[in-house]
Amino acid sequence: MRAAAAEWGALLRIVAERLRRRRLAAVPLATTATLLVLLFSVVQHLPGGERVVTRLGVVKAALPFDVSLLRTPLSLYVPALDLPVWGALVQVFLVFGIAEIVLGRRLTLVVAYACTLAGTLFARLGVELGPDHLFGFPAWVGHVRDTGPSAAVVALAVCVAIRCRAWWTAGGVGLAMAVEAVLLPNLAGLEHVVALLSAGLIAAAIEVFGDYWPRVLAGVGAASSVAAEARPRAAVPVTR
Repeated sequence: MRAAAAEWGALLRIVAERLRRRRLAAVPLATTATLLVLLFSVVQHLPGGERVVTRLGVVKAALPFDVSLLRTPLSLYVPALDLPVWGALVQVFLVFGIAEIVLGRRLTLVVAYACTLAGTLFARLGVELGPDHLFGFPAWVGHVRDTGPSAAVVALAVCVAIRCRAWWTAGGVGLAMAVEAVLLPNLAGLEHVVALLSAGLIAAAIEVFGDYWPRVLAGVGAASSVAAEARPRAAVPVTR
């Protein structure tokens, strides 16, 4: 219990306090993302719905790059056809909600989309390299449906853990993804590892440079204010 409190105590207090004060208004991004996953899940099981969902948000490595790029934002909310949707709904609401409170709405979106896009680009690169390369895939992988929020969930979990200094959690997520990639060497498992590595790079960049540009902009703003106040004083004629 003491170890769990040290690992997650501060995080749980922050999340609980925010939810107590604002309830669902504290996590509008997580709520919207969860509803989108539910919506796409319902639509793709309706007659003709799968075709609509495919045109809007299904990404495959064999598709033209511009088409994949346009579909990637919505592909995050298109759940797998062969997995229970309730698992995706719970994951998205919990992880996106915690990330929205800890990282902020803008950074949560950046991490989710950047790491999802990294996995998509990895799949395209692997198909282009071919099965003879260490990181290559056979041509049929290019026609595999590459959608779902799992890569974004993994990435956000790692970023939140690093931000909160929950090192055991970050390490546990990384180990779980590595084991998944070894035991189930499919496209999804490898994309999870890519998302994990991308999230680690983003988290490291935030730790190193996160406050740099705000400080620079604050300094520029302060200097501009001083200069603006000094100009009228210099222009006032001296009377005797």
